[in-house]
Amino acid sequence: MNLNKGRGLICSLLMAVAIPAWGLESDRNQPMSLEADSLSINESSGVSLYEGNVTIVQGSMKLWADRLWVHRSAGKTEKIVSEGQPTRFSQLPEVDGVEVHGQAQRIEIHLNRNEMLLIDDALLEQGGNSFRNDRIVYNRANAQVRAGSSVQGKQRVQVVIEPQTGKTEP
Repeated sequence: MNLNKGRGLICSLLMAVAIPAWGLESDRNQPMSLEADSLSINESSGVSLYEGNVTIVQGSMKLWADRLWVHRSAGKTEKIVSEGQPTRFSQLPEVDGVEVHGQAQRIEIHLNRNEMLLIDDALLEQGGNSFRNDRIVYNRANAQVRAGSSVQGKQRVQVVIEPQTGKTEP
């Protein structure tokens, strides 16, 4: 494979995984439903802790965790942190699209930066394509995925790209 074809293939994979981070446009306008075995709210710190079989659903986005912290300030959610063995999420990027799945030991969602961090044993998948690393960051506003040393990861990035069916390379 020549260098230009290799770059094109990598860019295609990055876009295939990065664009789904946007999710359905209607997701952000949907109510967020949270369920857990227990809830502790600390109004002075603005932190709520959900524990035991935590589930969040907002439109097509679903997240499952063992523990989940919601950080609020001035009546606005700023950050959501989930931990699990692993914590997992799925989201539909577009109507009739292929669902995106991700998992890690810890997932941090920074709403003000429109960024999701997958930390420790991180995996992002869509169709047969996947990224695996100890740390994956995707910025939903810029449709950008970063992994490995570019985001202080300690492992080499592993990427699997499925061949396009029905197409032959010239």
